[in-house]
Amino acid sequence: MKKWYCKTGLPVLLSCAMLTTAEAQLSLTGQLRTRTEFRDGQGAPLTSGAKPAFFTSQRSRLSASYETYRLKFGLTVQDVRVWGQDASTINRTTTQDNNGFMMHEAWAEIMLTDSTSKKNTFSLKLGRQELVYDDVRLLGNLDWLQQARRHDAALLKFNSGAWVLHAGVAFNQNKENASGTVYNSTAPGYAGNTNGGTNYKSMQFLYAGKKVNGGNASFLFFADQFSKFHMENTTKVFETGTWSRFTTGLYYTNTFQKLNLTASAYYQFGKNVNGQKLQGELLSITGLYSLSNKFSAGAGYDYTSGGNSGTTNRAFDPLYGTPHKFWGYMDYFYVASGFGNKGLQDAYIKTKYKASQKLVLTADGHIFNSASKVLAVDNVTELDKHLGTEIDVVASYALTPVIGFEAGYSHFFSTGTLSAPGVKNVANAKNNSNWAYLSINIKPTFLVK
Repeated sequence: MKKWYCKTGLPVLLSCAMLTTAEAQLSLTGQLRTRTEFRDGQGAPLTSGAKPAFFTSQRSRLSASYETYRLKFGLTVQDVRVWGQDASTINRTTTQDNNGFMMHEAWAEIMLTDSTSKKNTFSLKLGRQELVYDDVRLLGNLDWLQQARRHDAALLKFNSGAWVLHAGVAFNQNKENASGTVYNSTAPGYAGNTNGGTNYKSMQFLYAGKKVNGGNASFLFFADQFSKFHMENTTKVFETGTWSRFTTGLYYTNTFQKLNLTASAYYQFGKNVNGQKLQGELLSITGLYSLSNKFSAGAGYDYTSGGNSGTTNRAFDPLYGTPHKFWGYMDYFYVASGFGNKGLQDAYIKTKYKASQKLVLTADGHIFNSASKVLAVDNVTELDKHLGTEIDVVASYALTPVIGFEAGYSHFFSTGTLSAPGVKNVANAKNNSNWAYLSINIKPTFLVK
């Protein structure tokens, strides 16, 4: 801890007359997270005869944070690799896409009001940062993915009592150009599968949230722009100008005695990443009831629109959230590999059992259906909308506050509709898919001062 003392005899320090001490805090933390996976159809069904995959990936992080009067500073560097990816003595055998060392976060937050006052705060946060809001359905850090997600942005933050108001903006470039602002939006390192793997050229958003008794209500308006392009044979050639997409809606969560209720509704319009006119919706409702101090169970339903209506694309894109949390842990939808533009209906049940202070068990079941019609190979015959059923079982054990273990198993019972050309497009696909993992998460704190 560092103290600053003000002397009234020095005019240059008169502004400190009301401030007796200011505290500076420094912390240094780390993370080593390994995940060993058995993949037999994770992300998409394998073709009959294809062999499962088995590997271990590792995230290594070092994070530093510093806070003093009117300033917060955060820095996180990380390396993400698969065991054996590099030669044992050098790392120059990997490609640019596989080079996993990067700056995950590097930001400074300037307090525009006196940071000693906690009643109202107004600040500006600049730099590479995570955007995490509500249940991370549309804006989240995608922490399940080893490399996670971050944004290069500026964020204005205003907090007053129960109210939160944030406004963010970003403008991306590939390099320091001498002329023009054309942006290659498929640059290496883009995290996630939303937007078909295309990063935005620019974005702006407004978020307003209010704490209510036992919960929270919020409003989001998000605009992102994508570089215009045309195709020359099979090559995408980017042009000057952008297509704009807009997403807006409401989120609500609250606890009524033993029942936790969460609901959201969003509307998407404008033009998508390919310049098509866009009109899509997302609706979600979930209820979780505490049957005892240890056991809770509930059900929910998610709907994302899809398909086409004339020349209008109806496929809702869940922006920059964490799909792994919602649409099955095998990541068949809105992450990993694509599944066309048909949209999704997901009816699910969730259970959670807290066996002890250290051990938590969860079991979920999903029934997936397409939100729009799916055609067979002949492009005429309409298939049943049922895509399949997924079962997810996870056990989490905290050995210590620093060391945690997590193991999971998922099974997907797929249908012919799932592997159809307009969905996963897998010929001669297996009907059953499996996925299992074991993750060890170690998060030490090296320094707090």
